[in-house]
Amino acid sequence: MASHSAVLAFILLCRAASGQEDPERNLRQAVTLHQSGEVERALPFYRAYLKSRPEAVEARSNLGAALARTGRYSEAIVEYREALKRRPGDPGIRLNLALAQYKLGQVSEAATVLTDLHRERPADRQVLLLLADCRLRRGEDRKVIELLAPVEQQDQSDLAIAYLLGTALLRDKQVDRGQRVIDRILRKGDSAEARLLLGTAKMNASEWEAAIGDLEKAAELNPQLPDVHSYLGRAHIQTGDTAAARVAFTKELTLNPTDFESNLQLAVLLKLDQDYDGSRKLLDRALLVRPGEPRAKFQMAALNLAAGRLEEARLGLEAIVRQSPGFVEAHIALATAYYRLKRKADGDREKALAQKLTLEQRSQDNGEKFE
Repeated sequence: MASHSAVLAFILLCRAASGQEDPERNLRQAVTLHQSGEVERALPFYRAYLKSRPEAVEARSNLGAALARTGRYSEAIVEYREALKRRPGDPGIRLNLALAQYKLGQVSEAATVLTDLHRERPADRQVLLLLADCRLRRGEDRKVIELLAPVEQQDQSDLAIAYLLGTALLRDKQVDRGQRVIDRILRKGDSAEARLLLGTAKMNASEWEAAIGDLEKAAELNPQLPDVHSYLGRAHIQTGDTAAARVAFTKELTLNPTDFESNLQLAVLLKLDQDYDGSRKLLDRALLVRPGEPRAKFQMAALNLAAGRLEEARLGLEAIVRQSPGFVEAHIALATAYYRLKRKADGDREKALAQKLTLEQRSQDNGEKFE
């Protein structure tokens, strides 16, 4: 006669073979592995549990967190969204969703989630800083200032807020206000953040060589500092040192794959080298961060033109000049596309319009009235 333990083992074996595993056991195993750092091994146990308990919000959120931990942000977003269908207002799941979107480069989507969270939880510092950083990455400098200036007035000791605010002020050409923020940071001693802000201020004043000195010092003090290599690359571009710029942009993207300027500027350099596939990949990422950005859309259209994809280039450039009628380079590129498509009349029209806009801009720069 078989022993009790042997019968139990046989039953468990039959259940496993027929897919009738104990769901709660799967969940316990998943949580144990997750908490012990064996995240990859936890995934199949979470999935097995959710197969029989699809309504379990906590387990689905945990699966999202485990996927994000292993860098599978797209899959994590799917799980977080599924969890939110059953618990729409959960702030923790919404924050995790925003973090996964942010890390995937979906900065606009993350900003939307974080805006709602900040409205509901204005005292949550993590939400505040993430939202400010999203807006900074989208180039919405004035929104960053509106968001952070009141907070910074109440607590001037918070260097993270001061750094984000100072960056936005300098990028918005509010040099005096930005300098006051820099001074407060400098009073805490020399730091990578202070050097980056000083370098940014000098870039705004077109003091490129001096800016490079501060930016290189910032990178030396903290090679992991966000944006420092991006700004350094842009400064090198202005001095004509494209080799150094390429190195700097590559370093930035290694640390921060979603940096808009580094993706855009390095894409331009790769296009000049006729590395069209590499350039397209970077431009796709730049447009993921800032979907409507005219410069990125123009570079994608220019890439299509250089690669001989004339219809794609034409459609892209026509959309750009509708959105930004004064974009001279887009009119010039569109004229080129028309000529290559044997549409001479359209090409002549765009060429004449580009010449007219160029003359208008020169006269405005010289303070002249253009007739």
